[in-house]
Amino acid sequence: MADKIIRVLLVDDHQVVRRGLRTFLEIQDDIEVVGEAADGAEGVARSEELRPDVVLMDIKMPGTDGIEALRKLRELDNPAKVLIVTSFTEQRTVVPALRAGASGYVYKDVDPEALAGAIRSVHAGHVLLQPEVAGALLAQEDSGTGTGRGSTLTEREREVLGLIADGRSNREIARALVLSEKTVKTHVSNILMKLDLADRTQAALWAVRHGVAG
Repeated sequence: MADKIIRVLLVDDHQVVRRGLRTFLEIQDDIEVVGEAADGAEGVARSEELRPDVVLMDIKMPGTDGIEALRKLRELDNPAKVLIVTSFTEQRTVVPALRAGASGYVYKDVDPEALAGAIRSVHAGHVLLQPEVAGALLAQEDSGTGTGRGSTLTEREREVLGLIADGRSNREIARALVLSEKTVKTHVSNILMKLDLADRTQAALWAVRHGVAG
């Protein structure tokens, strides 16, 4: 069972928030809090040191904020999934965070069980997008960007892309299409390369915009 434990790093400048998150998450059988950080710079350093599976990242922090920390993690090719924890009033800042590589976001008043579910979901490779934020992301896209690149995708790649847009993990895509996970990973890499996209979040949005999503 040990290999199924999800290792989580908490990054928030409020100690009370970190303590509350830790208290709840530590009672989950499949989640382990491996560390904490009080700002984005420390969060990046701790992520490199601890190599967590999921980082719970606040957006507004002194010094290096959550979005800049996200960018630095992606520059370092850190594999951790980043789940943004934000307040409803900061919704407009969620879009830049998703563009910087976040796998999704939850609001600070999220139900504890929903938070645990969100951690499990992004760890499994899903992208968590509320409809209003997905709409904002699409509205900001240049309507001419990437339209023609879709013609370079094979039929199988379009199938994989559609399942990415449905929020499926590589394992779930492999099961659905009767492929190995290694083959699915190759397809995902090819899709990102052909569409000139940085990650699965951008791929999911591209698929929605261009009618590939089921």
